[in-house]
Amino acid sequence: MAAAKRGSGRGGRGCHTVVKGRGKSSDVSAWLQDLKDDFLISLYSCLASEPASAMDPEYSILFFSKYDAKKLVAALTVFSQRWNMIFINGLWEKMLQVPNIDSPPILSQWVHEGLQPFLAEPKVFGCLHAKGVSCETFQEILPDRFLCYLSPLAVGNLSRDDALSLAQRISKNCPLNLTRRGITRERAPSSLTAEELQVASALVGKFERFPPAILRALGQAAVGLSIADIENSISDEDLEASIPALGKVRGWRAEQSSAIINKLLSSGYQIPDGQSLAKLGSLVAGLNSSTLRRLPPEVILEAIKFPEFVQQLVTLPSALKRTFAEKISSSVDHPADLVKYIPDALASYIPKSLLVFGEEKPNIQDLNSKTWTREQAAMFFSDVIKAEPDFSRLSQSVLQGFTCAAANEVGAERFQELAKVMKKKNVKLGEDQLNCLVKLVTLHGIPKDLDNYPKDLLLFLSPSDYAATGSCVQYFAKVGKANLDVLQRESSQRKELLSEALTCLKMPGTEVNEQNAEILGHLICDLGGEYIKSSGGNLLKQLIQCGSFLPDQEEAIRSVISSGNTTFGPPVEWSAFTLDELSGLIPVLDHSILQKIPKNALTLWLKNFAHDSPLTREQLATIVKELQPTRRKRADGCPPGKEITEDVLNDSLMPTYYTPEELRACLKNVSLENNLSEILTYPFSIPQLAVLKEYLDERYPDGYPDRLLSQLGPLVDFITPEDISKWKITSADTLAALLADQPPDNQASAIIKRYVDLGNALNATALNAIGTRYLCLLNATELKKIDPNSLKLASLNPSACSQVTKDILYAKAKEAFSHQRNVTAYYELIVPYLGGAPGADLKALSKKNVNMNISTFVNLRRDSLMSLTPSEVRGLLGVYLPQLKQWQNRSPIREWIEMQKQSELDKLHIGLTGGIPEGYINLVTPKFPSSSSASLGTVAMALHLLPALLLSFLMMSVLQ
Repeated sequence: MAAAKRGSGRGGRGCHTVVKGRGKSSDVSAWLQDLKDDFLISLYSCLASEPASAMDPEYSILFFSKYDAKKLVAALTVFSQRWNMIFINGLWEKMLQVPNIDSPPILSQWVHEGLQPFLAEPKVFGCLHAKGVSCETFQEILPDRFLCYLSPLAVGNLSRDDALSLAQRISKNCPLNLTRRGITRERAPSSLTAEELQVASALVGKFERFPPAILRALGQAAVGLSIADIENSISDEDLEASIPALGKVRGWRAEQSSAIINKLLSSGYQIPDGQSLAKLGSLVAGLNSSTLRRLPPEVILEAIKFPEFVQQLVTLPSALKRTFAEKISSSVDHPADLVKYIPDALASYIPKSLLVFGEEKPNIQDLNSKTWTREQAAMFFSDVIKAEPDFSRLSQSVLQGFTCAAANEVGAERFQELAKVMKKKNVKLGEDQLNCLVKLVTLHGIPKDLDNYPKDLLLFLSPSDYAATGSCVQYFAKVGKANLDVLQRESSQRKELLSEALTCLKMPGTEVNEQNAEILGHLICDLGGEYIKSSGGNLLKQLIQCGSFLPDQEEAIRSVISSGNTTFGPPVEWSAFTLDELSGLIPVLDHSILQKIPKNALTLWLKNFAHDSPLTREQLATIVKELQPTRRKRADGCPPGKEITEDVLNDSLMPTYYTPEELRACLKNVSLENNLSEILTYPFSIPQLAVLKEYLDERYPDGYPDRLLSQLGPLVDFITPEDISKWKITSADTLAALLADQPPDNQASAIIKRYVDLGNALNATALNAIGTRYLCLLNATELKKIDPNSLKLASLNPSACSQVTKDILYAKAKEAFSHQRNVTAYYELIVPYLGGAPGADLKALSKKNVNMNISTFVNLRRDSLMSLTPSEVRGLLGVYLPQLKQWQNRSPIREWIEMQKQSELDKLHIGLTGGIPEGYINLVTPKFPSSSSASLGTVAMALHLLPALLLSFLMMSVLQ
């Protein structure tokens, strides 16, 4: 086993470790079992100033944890750094053998914070030698799984043979399985830690050339190959012969896989069939979309028959996944076949318009086996519930496609059954879906078993509705666990829920105790700052889950945390574990708090936990700023010891090592081209990012090459119109990469304009890249160039755009979906574009029982809405009709009501008032400006005459 070659620089002599085979595994096991308790006591005395005592909590927990592995987990969270490492005697291995033990993050900290200092402590080795434990035995007793946490220093002095032996053990014992690598949150399966990359790089560094035998033996460690190694140290023939081995390696950086693929293709490697494509394995990520589009669809259809290749699709970039889905979709004529053949990793990239079954019957089993987006599932939901009588057989992914239009396919009584199945399968629905579902479920009265329905439905009911099921406290305990985010922040509905909850709990003031905090749950996120301050640390557990805060809430949270009177203690005592628990509140912390947190805790958290936190790169940069070196007087050149090496470039903590001035100096004569995409994921501060931008400007004064444009990431924020004017944006994939980091509108507009000006088409890839966020930036000329067939394959919503944009896109959408106009899914396809629909089309739609939600209705084109009769409005709104009452005093519904006969409004039976009374005459037809006009105010003037006055006028005329 390997350990770090350390200790000599610390004034003592440690074990100079060499990685070897386990050899005497039985002897090692016996050694572990034969360790007497006095070994712990003697080791304790080496590190402690006073004799061992059972009264010492550290020693006591240590002692008993030898017999109870679960107690070891608790022990690790409270032990001081020096004591964590005493568990090296084999308890770690014991703990890892306990199933379902929630300990990986603790092990991760343990290794990095404790093990390496432990191995470098001369007194430790003195104790070990005193007990007759040789360095060789010590190396052998460490568990194989420790290999997964090796420090790069541990492999520094290995021979080539030992390096290959270690590489093989790493490949065997450290598969990229998150539960065995010390990760509990979801993380990209291909991602590697800085240490893993540095160890792989160190192992690869033992070799100058890489024939197939060496590459096969390196296994997973081949991920340490540099671009220079790939281009200069592997012959074309050897590279092709090594494809099977390299295709099994996980964690390739984009630059590495691209370099390998480009070298293969330039040397004449062909992909004539699916087997050749599948053989690439993980290297397939190095294909660019253009190359993939040139492959015949049959090649891809054959490749996806190989299970190993399908597994590789999971970690592909979104652009490649979308291209694969496009190629498969283009070669399959029927949606049922498309659903059957598409791998699950690509299913969510199928354009939703291609999932309309029409007269074709869907295969429920195939649909259930794939993961869909909510928009996709809405396309076939009506077809599914018609074909499947047992809702419990439907997957969560299919059920999330619930649409109100499905009310036409299933009797109202069955919707209660459907809702109960959704509860059991924990289906997440949006606001409009829940709003509709609650209306259908309560159509014949409030059910008395509301606890059997999705908790989120309660957001649209009241405590009185719940009375037959339980008390108001029970009601709000359920609401507190519901997904409050389906309601807009600070909406009247959320404010009313919170107000009613506080009334129900009968709290005398603004202090919320722990019991009430548990009941309020997510409603805590809406409490004002005065409640947070008064409640001290009682609310922190719930506040961590909130995601975002208002200014007064942030101030209150900082006040509570600064006091130190919480279960987390004062910031000066926090550890990396504390930061991990508080990760949801870290964006709220200001400099006054961050500067008190121990620097080693911040560093350790960044190193081992930050990549799994919900924080953005910008938020992580706030932590980095606290760890950056103190600004020193400007010096010429890069400071000694701060040279930017391959190891530094592979280290996510790189931003903490340099001030902006040092970074500028140390970047000179360094090439970042092969590492740019990786280092731009690191949390650099804004001044540091500005330095990186300067670096690129100096290297490429005539404009960045196309291969770099897709890697700019956060640097897009620093781009100027002058920079953009120099770019050659040659593909929609590059456009997608540039817009992926959501640059400001002015930059996005310039990027899109440059793309179009260079003659590129606004195809489906480009439209999806532009998306709803930037759609409104397109001018009329650009919009008119969009091919309806491209719009058909995109997912856009122009409801927030100008009326001109809505009108143009509605006409194109209507053409794109014309062949699907008679199927149920047509409404789901056309609804985002209805803001540009003329009155005649809305009148036709009113006969389809579409159940249009009120937000869509009030945003219809004004002249189109005013042309609708009350009966047509009933046909459009369906179950949402009663909500019209809430809008009767707001525009544009107020103006529409004023134009209708009150007698016709009364037929709606929802209590609308303000229409034209019986006996009044509307002599002038309302007129509106054209739909493209900026002003859409009513210009009609109506003259109403009382019948009595008209009769008087006629009688006087007769008398005369």
